[in-house]
Amino acid sequence: MFTGIVSAEGLVKKIHYQSHFVTLSIKAPRGFSKNLKRGASVAVNGVCLTAKKGSTDNLEFDVIAETLDKTNLKLLQKNGRVNLERSMTAASEIGGHIVSGHIYGVGIIKGIDDRGETKDLRIQAPPAMMQYLFYKGYVAINGCSLTIGKVLKSSFNIHLIPETLKATNLKGLQKGDLINIEIEQTTVNTVETIKKIMLERKA
Repeated sequence: MFTGIVSAEGLVKKIHYQSHFVTLSIKAPRGFSKNLKRGASVAVNGVCLTAKKGSTDNLEFDVIAETLDKTNLKLLQKNGRVNLERSMTAASEIGGHIVSGHIYGVGIIKGIDDRGETKDLRIQAPPAMMQYLFYKGYVAINGCSLTIGKVLKSSFNIHLIPETLKATNLKGLQKGDLINIEIEQTTVNTVETIKKIMLERKA
């Protein structure tokens, strides 16, 4: 589990394509991997991956075909930057919201209002996802816990503050880019419960 507060950006050093999976080699900032154990979970662009090595800032992850198909990890290139977050502990400060690292799908950046120190993004989401997106609700974009702005028929807005732009790879997004989206699970549970109740009342 994660908090959605990205702690570092990593640099993709190598992508090794194998028969049914891809191995990613990512250079993390110095100190990021302190006390990291082999087999620990790390969120890479919001995707929960398992570290193949412990206590090294030269991270390695195996990514299966299904994960590549459902996320923007399939688009990574050498020297690209990814958001990194270590899994939360009992002592972690939850500054965002609980994030599982299980991506619901990818969205498309349809518009960017760049105001210098801040940016507004308009993101087109898959139709099935829109029912879970509400004004002032939570969403994780490339692993970043963010508050939803205006919600339209097939898209929603996100407002990025200077600190988020400084600390994450969201600053480099361009129109047409694909981003990983994770819906807040409590919202999903609430919506699905209400739908079930409404169906039972009609029966």
